[in-house]
Amino acid sequence: MGSASKQSSKQSGKSGAKQAGLDRRARIAELRAAEQRRDRRNKIIASVAGGALVIGAIATGTWLVMDQNQKKKDKEAAANADIPGVQTFGELGRTHVKEKVNYPMTPPVGGDHNAVWLDCMGHVYDQPVENERAVHSLEHGAVWVTYNGKATPDDIKTLSDKVKATPYSLMSPYPDEKGTITLNAWSTQLVVDSASDPRVDRFFTKYVQGKQTQEPGASCTMGQM
Repeated sequence: MGSASKQSSKQSGKSGAKQAGLDRRARIAELRAAEQRRDRRNKIIASVAGGALVIGAIATGTWLVMDQNQKKKDKEAAANADIPGVQTFGELGRTHVKEKVNYPMTPPVGGDHNAVWLDCMGHVYDQPVENERAVHSLEHGAVWVTYNGKATPDDIKTLSDKVKATPYSLMSPYPDEKGTITLNAWSTQLVVDSASDPRVDRFFTKYVQGKQTQEPGASCTMGQM
């Protein structure tokens, strides 16, 4: 009886230990399965996030290209569009001379000129400049803004700010001109009454280094007053 009881107790102990082992293996398997699910989920999230970043980058790149293309088209359209009031003077001389030149238009927009240009990388002069040097700057593709005593302080500030922000442009007072404000490019001229005239921006867009430029890419620095 005692022997049978001991044997039964041993078998019961073995069964319990076996069951405990099975439970541990099941628990381990369950934990591994949960870990694998987490890994798969994380990989999916990372893949989706990476895909979203790629798509976003492609979309941004596409938008930038389209935006640049549109700006290029807009600039080309502006360069070809007519501006009401613009006067042109045809072919003009380009000989370098040392003497003063009697120009047929005021301010002059072309013709024979001094061999040295005016600095025109957004330069604003507070005194009148030499016609012969300014004309040379126009030959290089600059826009020359001039004004007389009718221009208001607001006009002068607005134009000065625009010129300072625009390479290949310059500005100076011109007391003898008839118009309040005159925009000058090579063989091209526009007179306006106010700096707020929308044609001012259009003139800059079309004629700063525009098609009228006689020497594209020529320097607008290292000149003289």
